[in-house]
Amino acid sequence: MKNLINLISKEKKYVIGLMSGTSIDAVDVALIEINGSGVNTKLNLIGYLEYSYPDGFKELVLRNSTKDSSNVEEICRLNFLIPQFYNDAIDKLCNHIGFDKNEIDLIGSHGQTIHHLPAKQFLFDKNSASTLQIGDPSVLAKLSGIITVGDFRVGDVALGGQGAPLVPYFDFIIFHSNEKSRALLNIGGIANFTILDKVGSVEDIYAFDTGPGNMLSDILSKRFFDKQYDEDGNFALSGKINEDLFNALLLKDNYIKAKPPKSTGREYYGEKYLSLLLDEFKDVNQYDWLTTAAELTAFAIYDNYKNFVQNETEIEELIISGGGAKNKYIYKRLKEYFGDKVELKIIDEIGLSSDAKEAVCFAVLANETISGNCANVPKTTGASKPTILGKICLP
Repeated sequence: MKNLINLISKEKKYVIGLMSGTSIDAVDVALIEINGSGVNTKLNLIGYLEYSYPDGFKELVLRNSTKDSSNVEEICRLNFLIPQFYNDAIDKLCNHIGFDKNEIDLIGSHGQTIHHLPAKQFLFDKNSASTLQIGDPSVLAKLSGIITVGDFRVGDVALGGQGAPLVPYFDFIIFHSNEKSRALLNIGGIANFTILDKVGSVEDIYAFDTGPGNMLSDILSKRFFDKQYDEDGNFALSGKINEDLFNALLLKDNYIKAKPPKSTGREYYGEKYLSLLLDEFKDVNQYDWLTTAAELTAFAIYDNYKNFVQNETEIEELIISGGGAKNKYIYKRLKEYFGDKVELKIIDEIGLSSDAKEAVCFAVLANETISGNCANVPKTTGASKPTILGKICLP
């Protein structure tokens, strides 16, 4: 407890952020120096790397993310196995940049989402939602010897929120501008928006998942080309949109047009989403499949902006991060959709690695927890009130 009290009083902290997303290819680990908290937060990225998971790990997690194939014994073991990979990732980063692990003050760990059920269900006279991120932060705290904050989504869901997205608070304190209205677009497995109106406060942040990001392209890249993802969007650039397939995808989809607050994940845009259409459109060229899937991502982003954002906040700048920021097809189509009135930028252009952003975010969120600051945004998540996020786990 003494270490925790000392940590709370520190103005400058060295904080690790860990993010393991829906792609499950690697864990992103970032080390940042943080000064202050809240809107006074100043940060400096010291180091970042991707720590690749071993062969077969992704398939094991995916199998246990679906109710038809999950196994309670495997989930239990994964919950303790994942923190070992996280600890190894921290060690690798420290060795890579020559940083003494003993100098790290705090870890913020997102964990690995295996199921997300934000819609309430009536069960035993109780109406409740739920979300599950494994990779227990207590295990990581014990292994690393460092105070760890994890399970950031649970508190928001407990208060009736979607538990997502959590990045908007970070986006506001780091990227809000009084001169121009911005949208921060992260294209991971799922794509999500944060809308920052130049005259708005943290309470006015508007954010939600727009629909698929890279998830459908990843599934198709693996199926057709035995590749984990469509590198630089080259597969998509090599094909053309199949209008019949595109319309079938839209007809099947009841998420893109749904009103916010909303969030989604692999439960919706996973293998099952594509399975019937893969049979129905089996004669479609493989490259055209990738093009059409990438087109759905770009279309969903713009369609959500047009329907749910533009009337309230007309953005002047769209800042893109995540793996999809490197997909040249998606970038090209977003530029065409948004037109000349909106300037598109990759987040690297304004000083933060697109690959590192989400890991940095969870380092900042851990600092907010330690500082006693509420970091959910009820307007965004649908929670009944602001709340401090995460569990503080002692070594």
